[in-house]
Parts: sequence; C-alpha cells; structure tokens
Amino acid sequence: MRKVVLALAVLAPLLFVAVVPAQSTNVILVMSDDQGWADVGYRGHPTLKTPHLDAMATAGLRFDRWYAGAPVCSPTRGSCLTGRHPARYGIRGANQGHLPKDEPNLAIVLRGAGYRTGHFGKWHLGTLTRTERDSNRGGRPKGADHYAPPWDRGFDICFSTEAKVPTYDPMVTPAAVHGGVGKNQKPGTPYGTFYWTGAGRKVTEGLNGDDSKLIMDRALTFIAGSVGAKKPFFCVVWFHAPHLPVVAGKKHLDLYPDGDVHTRHYHGCISALDDQLGRLRAALRTHGIARDTMLWFCSDNGPEGRTARAPGRAAPLRGRKRSLLEGGVRVPGLLEWPARVSKPRAVATPGSTLDYLPTVIDALGIDYKSEAAGFDGVSLLPVIDGRAEVRARPIPFVHRQARALIGDRWKLVRIGRNQPFALYDIPADPSERKDLAAAEPAVTARMKKHLAAFEASLGARPGGK
Repeated sequence: MRKVVLALAVLAPLLFVAVVPAQSTNVILVMSDDQGWADVGYRGHPTLKTPHLDAMATAGLRFDRWYAGAPVCSPTRGSCLTGRHPARYGIRGANQGHLPKDEPNLAIVLRGAGYRTGHFGKWHLGTLTRTERDSNRGGRPKGADHYAPPWDRGFDICFSTEAKVPTYDPMVTPAAVHGGVGKNQKPGTPYGTFYWTGAGRKVTEGLNGDDSKLIMDRALTFIAGSVGAKKPFFCVVWFHAPHLPVVAGKKHLDLYPDGDVHTRHYHGCISALDDQLGRLRAALRTHGIARDTMLWFCSDNGPEGRTARAPGRAAPLRGRKRSLLEGGVRVPGLLEWPARVSKPRAVATPGSTLDYLPTVIDALGIDYKSEAAGFDGVSLLPVIDGRAEVRARPIPFVHRQARALIGDRWKLVRIGRNQPFALYDIPADPSERKDLAAAEPAVTARMKKHLAAFEASLGARPGGK
C-alpha cells in the first residue's frame, strides 16, 4: 500500500509533508447522545425497536466492550477526533474548554490527505458564535475564549449546533414533561440553540420535524456531493438523540403505545435515529461505496438519569452517565466495513473512541510521528483483521475526582476522591460486584502505578488555546 507521510506536531501548527489520498476508503463516525449500552434491540431490549442497528451488528463487528472516552459528552467528542485524552487539551467535562486549533484531529489529517470533510449535528467542542447568545456559552462573555467551531477545525461542510436541542422540532421548546427544559423556558418558545453552517451563517428555515432526519438530510447531501466529485470523504454524524429533551414525532411515538410518556418519547427518538442509520446504509449501497466505507457507530456515554426515574438501560452494568462504572462508559459499539470485515463477529477486546484516529490513519497507511502525537488510543486494525485479541495498552479515564484504567481483563476504578480503588475482573464480573483489590495486590499495584503515571503526564498541557 502506498503510504502518506504526515508530520503531527502537538505544540506547533500541523505540517503536512505529502497530501495525496493513500486509498479511497471513506470514513463515517456516527454517534448517539446518552444512549445506554442496552438501548438497542440486539442486546435483547424487551421493547425498543432498532432494526438497522441490529442489521449493522450482524453485518460487521459488534464490540461487546466499547468505551466512550469519558462518562459525559464533550470529552468523548474530543477523544473521537484526536486520539488523545481530552484532559490533555483542557476539555475535562461537558461545556468546559474547547478543541484547540493546534491539536491534530481527524478532520485536519484527512483533509490534508485529500478528503472532503463534513460535520453534522452536535459539536460541543467549543462555541460557534461570538456575536449573539447561543446555547450554553455562545455569545456570552464567559464563552468568548472558547470560540472553536468545526469550520475552523478542519471541516469543509457543517450543519452544527453548539450543544443540545430537542429531538423533534429542534428550535422549539417542547413540553417540560420530556425533560431538558430550563425553568425559564416556556413550551412553544425558541429553544435557544441554533444550527450553523459557517461563521455568521445561522440556519433559519427548514428545521421542522425529526432532528435526526434533519441531520441525516445534510449528511447524505454531503456524501452525494463527495461521490459526484470523486473524492473520498470523512463524515461526522453526531445525533442529539436520545439526549434530553427527548421528543418523538407521531410516527415513532405510535411504535410504543404502552408505558409512561417519557419512556415512549425516549424509545421513539431512538427508533427515529435508527431509521436515519438505515437511510445512511442504503445510500452507501446506492452510491456503490458501501464496501469501501468504514462506518462506525457508538454512543458518547451511558444513559441519563437515575435507574428508577429514566428509561435508558445499561443493565446488567452498574452506573450511568457521569460515572466511571461500566454503565457510564461502556456503550454500543459497531463497525461495518465490508472491504475489511467479510465475516461478522462479536469482539470481546476493549475498544475506545480514543482509538478512532490511530485506527483510521493506520488503515489508510498514513505515517505519523507517534512520539510527537502522543496518542492515548491504539490502532485496532490488528483486532479488526483478527490478528490480535488484546489491546496494546489499557484505556485511561480521568473525570473529576474519579479515576479508572481498563484493560483486557482487569479494571481499576475509584469513583470519588475519598473512595478506595477497586479492582474488577470485567469479563467474569461485568456488573462490578466483586472487588478483588485485596485478593490481587500485585495487579492492583501495577495498575495504580500505570494510572498515576498517566495522570502525571496530563500536567504537560493542562489547557488549550
């Protein structure tokens, strides 16, 4: 395979040495928002209908241990694009920090290699406007230093929001019963988050109906344009569903006639998202590019809310969004890539959103200076090809005062500052019920040392600019 040589400098602007496509493989990253590990039909959900996700799971690789880079939104999104732990560049939580301009990311790397690049949906890696009030931080004095829109981070085409919107009629505040509505927001009034296509270019028309469809409409137009231009593409589709406020249209609400109204809307908006994944897979086949497209799917973290009050499911895993227990970070993970994955299979090896960038550039034959890049993720290409069943190194987590390190077998986790570290044998005990820290002192000590070294390394670059 012909190689593309690409120099990645972490603390200096990127220098591209050779910018020609290594091969014509397209790359699509699809992500849901707050979808639990068990919020899919192929996990045996008793109610939820996700036929297209189920079909994807039986057509390619189903990662049974896929991990979001963090238990909340913004850091996971940073990990998807950079292959580095987001704390290295100042994104330590939702609505914190931003993606720095000098941080190597997949959009910049692949655009430099001749790809068209597009971002569609939720961004959450910085503000999109300095001039008017938008979402959580945009247009506010506190957000001025965090202007970091996708069109300034390597994306050619955008249809992006700073943060959450309702999952149906996204510009309009829904009934409070669906959650995610501020105390000063009244149903029927503007929600306060906008779609942008570029600097100062706010979308004002054609935003009625299912939000997942609105996002996919633009993504499919981008894909068709790339095919017409005979150029490979990198397409990021980050749905809002099923993040609060969850709202389903009548078509999808009618799929779930039983249960409380919140659960019906939650399940409905996931089925609406699933329909759009079906449109995407069909479009790839229609364009004749399905074989040579690397299509990934995951969620950004576990399900929202307390188990007794919210409909999202992570069972039998413990924990939910904001927790480093399995239910907070283990999420649905799928890869469909017929050119490389001819036989579908379940993968027990842990994978992470940190692995996207190293895997993609490895698959495309892009050379890079690994020491300079400092990736925390690893290339999963040996796992994808069936040549390996173990990770090259464990997955690190730092979230507030919680810490975790996840390897092929062992997981070391501390859920709070004053809590002791626990050790779990995850393949044998996925529900994290039996703490083996005292029974396995050597393993515990080794993993503590590794985690301490990782955390110390974060001090090299505490924030981003």
